[in-house]
Amino acid sequence: MMPKPPSFFPVPVAPVVVLANGDFPSHPIPLFLLEQAQTIVCCDGAAQKLTAYGKEPDYIAGDMDSLAPELFERFRERIVSSSCQETNDLTKAVHLCRQKGYPHIHILGATGGREDHTIANISLLADYAQSLRADMITDRGIFIPLLGEQEIATRPDMQLSVFSLDPDVSLQASGLKYPIDNLRFDSWWTGSLNQATGDRCSFKFDKGRLLVFLSWA
Repeated sequence: MMPKPPSFFPVPVAPVVVLANGDFPSHPIPLFLLEQAQTIVCCDGAAQKLTAYGKEPDYIAGDMDSLAPELFERFRERIVSSSCQETNDLTKAVHLCRQKGYPHIHILGATGGREDHTIANISLLADYAQSLRADMITDRGIFIPLLGEQEIATRPDMQLSVFSLDPDVSLQASGLKYPIDNLRFDSWWTGSLNQATGDRCSFKFDKGRLLVFLSWA
């Protein structure tokens, strides 16, 4: 049975999902996105989890070091292999989406498992967003990259955090319980643990890259 559409979702629903090899989604929102996806690009290590869930990948991207032999044979025509060791499997999957011309993707399953993989996946999100619209959905919430002035839809009292991926970013934001007025990020976590006051938050900064995390709770 397909999960119901969420009553609130801060970005447009995209038809393309990238499934990474972290924790498989269990929350209704990422499961809905997975079910409604017209195209699923799967990192090689996540293919087993996706098939166990009952769905098949449209493409499998990665270096194929984590793909079971039986799945390699089963999905041979859908495999896009790259042996490059300078990028991880998630980046390879996003590169494939860029080559296919997909304008907007949701990344699922990118957190959990090894913490170093989780940190790398989150920190790379802003790099992906320079060439296509990308966000990262977890069982806890959504990471949205900001590359410039932007408004984000919220709910009143929604918990959120702002993280800077570059040093010395100066941020002005409205629609928050704890005001941010020319806040200078001397640490990446300086803007964490805030709260929305209404249905929209605005962010203004003249350089750098930010990540906003909105919590489902």
